[in-house]
Amino acid sequence: MPESTSFEFISHRWVVLGLGNLLYGDEGFGIHAMRMLMDCIEKPDILAFVDGGVLGLDLLPLVETSNHLLLLDAVDAGKPPGTVVELDMDQIPLLSGIKLSEHQLGFQEVLALAFLRGNLPTHLHLIGVQPASMTTSIYLSQEVSASLPEVIRRSNEALQSWGLIEIACQDKQSEIV
Repeated sequence: MPESTSFEFISHRWVVLGLGNLLYGDEGFGIHAMRMLMDCIEKPDILAFVDGGVLGLDLLPLVETSNHLLLLDAVDAGKPPGTVVELDMDQIPLLSGIKLSEHQLGFQEVLALAFLRGNLPTHLHLIGVQPASMTTSIYLSQEVSASLPEVIRRSNEALQSWGLIEIACQDKQSEIV
């Protein structure tokens, strides 16, 4: 598996950013999905894959220097567990009036700050999944694990709409915990 790229070296690139905490079950969905997507790309060097964890404002340089940013995250949208949630740039809340995930308050501030500074990526897209369990665990719930193929398919569509090549293993079964 290719290694994640450190966001310190990314400038004006296409970025897939996985957000979450791997120690809290479905909260780590974004990182699991990012890793699976990274394994599916035939030429992973065309994209920067970043494990953003719960870095919050430390991700501001990455956001401000990205032209195309695909966010993968657990999203609390009040839907049934495992439901895939997809938001375009104009639908992603930039202010904390709507909290989508446990760590997102910090990331919403990152997006709002980048917007206020005139540095929001030209293309911003979020694909997330409604979590079932965010208790201490290194495993995804069955509902969220089952959503991974759909997330990879939708990620493929988003990346293709940006002019990137098709993902090679859209139907690959997850080997992720």
